[in-house]
Amino acid sequence: MSESPTTSFSLLARIRDLGDGAAWAEFVEVYAPLVYGLARKHGLQDADAADLTQDVLRSVVNAAPNFAYDPARGSFRGWLFTVAHNQLRKSERARKRQPQGSGDTDVQQVLEEQPMHEDVALWDEECRQRLFTWAADKVRGNFRPATWKAFWQTTVEGCNPKEVGEALGMSLGAVYIAKSRVLAAIKAHLRRLPGD
Repeated sequence: MSESPTTSFSLLARIRDLGDGAAWAEFVEVYAPLVYGLARKHGLQDADAADLTQDVLRSVVNAAPNFAYDPARGSFRGWLFTVAHNQLRKSERARKRQPQGSGDTDVQQVLEEQPMHEDVALWDEECRQRLFTWAADKVRGNFRPATWKAFWQTTVEGCNPKEVGEALGMSLGAVYIAKSRVLAAIKAHLRRLPGD
């Protein structure tokens, strides 16, 4: 079982090269669903949320060649959240300047009702969940089914390790080793992402 390949370059460094299709595909796979989810939570309909996601990604593309990530100034996902939140407000202002149909989503009202710090906390939690799920999916094929089940049942589902071992025909030590190996692979995969 091989561990997922690692790279000496972070994803942020790789997306500075606009021609690195693999890096951009990975970036979009990880972060676009988060931006889309934020837009939907703020009341945007599917098409509007997809448009907003594209606007945010376009902002990242425009910033990428000159983007210098400085962890001392904050997390990358915090920066991305700010870009997404600003796009939400910009979108709402543009929508207010246009005649409204009967399907208005009242995004501005929703934005005003939820303080930004609550959005940030929710965004951070959704980022952690999305990144964990994404990385777990990427490394799952590197492990035998019993190893994966031991990890998943003990770590994600919170099952008793002894009971999991008995159900899978594994010793308690083997369950802990399986959990440790899978977590290490997930963490290694996550290290490739910017500031996460």
